[in-house]
Amino acid sequence: MRIDLHTHSTASDGTDTPAELVRNAAAAGLDVVALTDHDGVGGHAEAIAALPAGLTLVTGAELSCRLDGGDGFSVHMLAYLFDPLEPELARERELVRDDREPRARAMVAKLNELGVPVRWERVAEIAGVGAVGRPHVATAMVELGVIDTVSDAFTSEWLAGDGRAFVEKHELDPFDAIRLVKAAGGVTVLAHPLALKRGNCISEGAIAELASAGLDGVEVDHMDHDAPTRARLRGLAADLGLLVTGSSDYHGSRKTCRLGEFTTDPEIYGEITRRATGAFPVPGAGG
Repeated sequence: MRIDLHTHSTASDGTDTPAELVRNAAAAGLDVVALTDHDGVGGHAEAIAALPAGLTLVTGAELSCRLDGGDGFSVHMLAYLFDPLEPELARERELVRDDREPRARAMVAKLNELGVPVRWERVAEIAGVGAVGRPHVATAMVELGVIDTVSDAFTSEWLAGDGRAFVEKHELDPFDAIRLVKAAGGVTVLAHPLALKRGNCISEGAIAELASAGLDGVEVDHMDHDAPTRARLRGLAADLGLLVTGSSDYHGSRKTCRLGEFTTDPEIYGEITRRATGAFPVPGAGG
């Protein structure tokens, strides 16, 4: 059984539509895929309608969080199988989404000041109907030949958390995110927590505090974690009683990762579904 619990569609910053994503997931030999667009659930209905027989969809989102307030740094929280209509969590997700366009415009302005002729109109065109974010800005930079790949933008030189063109946005406190997702019947997993190339990383002590606050798991097997980092995280998860997941963080053609590049153990997936009360996995019916 092959399970990928972290993917993105055009509803945020992926290049596959939700329908294309689930069809591609089935073609890649996956049995279960989670659609976890940034701070939104807008792609779920389309994905469910197109869900092929033999593939199960886990509904979710990747929540933007900030540890230690304004002087802290961003962390991402994967939320699975929560009730999308729970009002408090829905309100927080809306606040984050509403802040995305002003933030992206401000990043474009900073890049222009640095001599990079990115145009806001092109960034908006790349984003399309999705929630605009840094990968869309990075794609425009690739088109201009400023960088070679989207991943190259996520450094201190450009758009990483300590980058010259980085702009903060409204983000949840991760402890609040855990509380809100649990209140909505969902399960929380800390996404790529030690991805060093993305900038500042969360400390092991902070992960322990989040575990004490109810964090369910940690994403260990991820393209931005090398083998020693994965081993370190596995040991920490065992010490803290956290679930260990593996995922592709698939963004279509925007990143080099492939669907199913890393996967989650079926027993862990079963435990996630047992803990969730806000929603249930959706089995494909040949859509």
